[in-house]
Amino acid sequence: MIPVQGFSGQKVAVLGLGRSGLAAARALESGGAEVLAWDDSETGHDAADREGFTPVDLSRAGAFDGVASLIVSPGIPHLYPAPNKIVALAEEAGVPLDNDIGLFFRSLATNDWNRFDTSPRVIAVTGSNGKSTTAALIHHILEEAGKDSQLAGNIGRGVLDIDPPGDGGVVVLELSSYQTELARSLTPDIAVFTNLSPDHLDRHGGLGGYFAAKRRLFSEGGPDRVVIGVDEAEGRFLAGQMAEGAGDDRVIRVSVDRKLGGPGWSVAAKKGFLAERRKGKQVASVDLRAIAGLPGAHNHQNACAAYAAVRALGIAPKVIEGALRSFAGLPHRSQIVAVKDGVTWVNDSKATNVDSAAKALQAFKRIRWIAGGLGKEGGIAGLVPHLGSVAKAYLIGHSAREFALQMGDVPHEVFATLAEAVASAAEEAEAGDTVLLAPAAASFDQYPDFEKRGEDFIAQVAQVAKVTG
Repeated sequence: MIPVQGFSGQKVAVLGLGRSGLAAARALESGGAEVLAWDDSETGHDAADREGFTPVDLSRAGAFDGVASLIVSPGIPHLYPAPNKIVALAEEAGVPLDNDIGLFFRSLATNDWNRFDTSPRVIAVTGSNGKSTTAALIHHILEEAGKDSQLAGNIGRGVLDIDPPGDGGVVVLELSSYQTELARSLTPDIAVFTNLSPDHLDRHGGLGGYFAAKRRLFSEGGPDRVVIGVDEAEGRFLAGQMAEGAGDDRVIRVSVDRKLGGPGWSVAAKKGFLAERRKGKQVASVDLRAIAGLPGAHNHQNACAAYAAVRALGIAPKVIEGALRSFAGLPHRSQIVAVKDGVTWVNDSKATNVDSAAKALQAFKRIRWIAGGLGKEGGIAGLVPHLGSVAKAYLIGHSAREFALQMGDVPHEVFATLAEAVASAAEEAEAGDTVLLAPAAASFDQYPDFEKRGEDFIAQVAQVAKVTG
């Protein structure tokens, strides 16, 4: 646990008692704060009771009298589309807002660091797509290199639940826009921006607000070094904002769709070959094509970002290459779950938006595509240019019929359930086909989250493989 510093003897309110909220409550109490814990749901109250916290109704009159701060869990809106009522009351009372990420950064460094030969460091990863894989890959490389590494944030453990890092330790954080937009302290040593595509726009008041939330990771505390994907205009803008000039090697530019030259530091992958360049010269390269855990250009971008981040820590290219080859990938992200009779089954349930689904569709040659769920604004219109490899689409969920209207000439069929879609794909698939679950939609119409959807896909594939085997 990371005890929270700066609130000893003070009242601190915590709103939302899920994983991050309860971790914040425990860490605040460990640091000497008086915790006022609240959640709008009975489930949250039960969780508080199990942890020994008595729920305090923060909507009652005078609830924020003498309160030093309100710690808000990531899923609770504080501005758009409208502030949560408790958040609004805190703001009316003049109580500052923060979250567990802000508490982490203000509390990580302690006097114990004075006796370390090497101060612990933090690598924080954000972006629209690929941040989980990139963060996990960085953590994997560091472990393979013999470094003390912990993975936390939006993946792994809650940030305040980790162990205080020791001499030379590295903490790798995956941070969503919900986490970066509110944290009062954001001071990573290395900050990574993977890419940007429209997502969570209602929460951030549009694409500009969404980008601004991501950008805070780079602008609030000024990291020592940044790794920035420059395949979108926002990334190129951010890289330009962070650099003092073209040769400023505090900025490492990453790309998978353009050649990066100039005097600066860059890592790019073209046709499956990763190349690191510094001061106009190539200094290292890695062939990514045969790495099973990193299929497709989108995973090559993740590999480039992870490579750049650990190179900034001084890890040798050969060590990184070996670690890339041993990386098994993450569940629900281009995860190969079966290969049967020449048919490959791939679970990319995390592809919940058009951009991530497009990347998945470009990673394989002949695809039987399972898509659908709770579609986002615009449906799958943006995917039309990427459907050339789709032999047939198997559409499910709330938005299946809307998606069907946008399929054009691509063969497609609508199914009530994922199980029915999997069974039909199994009957029709031929050797050389890839059956790909890349929904391009949220899961909440039929599943509580993308993980449960992916787990159901894996279970259905296991049954079909037995039937067809």
